[in-house]
Amino acid sequence: MTTLGEAARWPSFTDRGDAGRRLAEELEFLRGERPVVLALPRGGVPVGAEIARSLGAPFDVIVVRKLGVPFQPELGFGAIGEGGIRLLDRDLIRQAHLTAQDVAAVEDKERRELDRRVRLYRGERPPMDVVGRTVVIVDDGLATGSTARVAVEVVRAMGARRIVLAVPVAPPEAIPELEAEADRFVTVVTPSPFYGVGRWYEDFGQTSDDEVAALLRQANAEGAPEMVPTAAGVTLDVEIPVDGVGLEGFLDVPPAATGVVLFAHGSGSSRHSPRNQVTADSLRSRGFGTLLFDLLTPQESTDRRNVFDIQLLADRLLAATQWLRAREDIGRLPRGYFGASTGGGAALRAAAASGNDVAAVVSRGGRPDLAGASLPSVRCPTLLIVGGADIEVIELNRKAAAQLHCPWHLAIVPGATHLFEEPGALAAVDRLAAQWFERHLVHPGQS
Repeated sequence: MTTLGEAARWPSFTDRGDAGRRLAEELEFLRGERPVVLALPRGGVPVGAEIARSLGAPFDVIVVRKLGVPFQPELGFGAIGEGGIRLLDRDLIRQAHLTAQDVAAVEDKERRELDRRVRLYRGERPPMDVVGRTVVIVDDGLATGSTARVAVEVVRAMGARRIVLAVPVAPPEAIPELEAEADRFVTVVTPSPFYGVGRWYEDFGQTSDDEVAALLRQANAEGAPEMVPTAAGVTLDVEIPVDGVGLEGFLDVPPAATGVVLFAHGSGSSRHSPRNQVTADSLRSRGFGTLLFDLLTPQESTDRRNVFDIQLLADRLLAATQWLRAREDIGRLPRGYFGASTGGGAALRAAAASGNDVAAVVSRGGRPDLAGASLPSVRCPTLLIVGGADIEVIELNRKAAAQLHCPWHLAIVPGATHLFEEPGALAAVDRLAAQWFERHLVHPGQS
């Protein structure tokens, strides 16, 4: 970041594309986090497009609307975003003596405008899912930062794990408040005196709605992950050789699959786990292959020491991963792990192993704490799903997550106990797992 003093009177950027490329250099530290880039339309879109292209990141707009007090519109009493996101400052509403009808009237007007802009820019394409992700919010510059602050609030309410606010140019006096709002604030230049955003561009012509829509269409086409589908499906019983024994399993890969998920069952369970089979069915319906297999032989499983030997279980999972990688028919497909209970710890320990290229991990009611010292070495995106009534395991997951150095998210299913036997609980797990794998189950280096 460069501070420009009174003597610096020349523009810093030729145009918004140049500003985006310069800003992308400042954001290079995010490359390993697989961020999502969201731009504020309209001027932020050409800037954000360059950043997304540089980072190889998914790109979209973030459309927000401030809810202004009717007799003083610049004073915001709340904000709205897509997906029904609604943020209200109840204290300000009371101080301004706004009735429920006043609030509803302003919100209805702004919601119509928000919906109009979304249709204009994105068409029928759904918004980007940011749950558990690092999100970069981009604009072409800011003066007061009020719109950017609203965007940060909305994106946080959408479930983002970390928010980076990035602009090419900003006044120095605005930075402390912005740094307090976002998890990190990044800019290229902070001129003083400021004079306004446009002063620091040679070309600051208006960005049209058509240009916004075109840039989004282009990014959506270019950003599609290059999957390696199978021409035909694979469905067969298998025996995986490891440690001089054969581990029995069932491999089911639908035609044109985009990845394979290996299941690590919990203590006292096996490839016949009904919950894992339900989840496997759900994943196959989304185009993923699945490998359900026994981590232990029947004789080994009678010894409780083996059942809780996380290193042994992780080694078995690694052996199955290598066996899968060696197959000529599906070996090139990206691989993910789904671990339950103790299998969650085994999956994370296996994911941390040197040379393992597993692309994503999901743990259901898992014990990630059992991965121990391996946790900081996990590099692939990790989703930890825990039941809301499983208090002890929630705490264990939180402590384990604090040791991870990878993108992660802790999802709590309200009211669910450890086995997710409540109505709708397992369906919620399956939906979360499928969304995570759809987002992250790609080859290393892809987005």
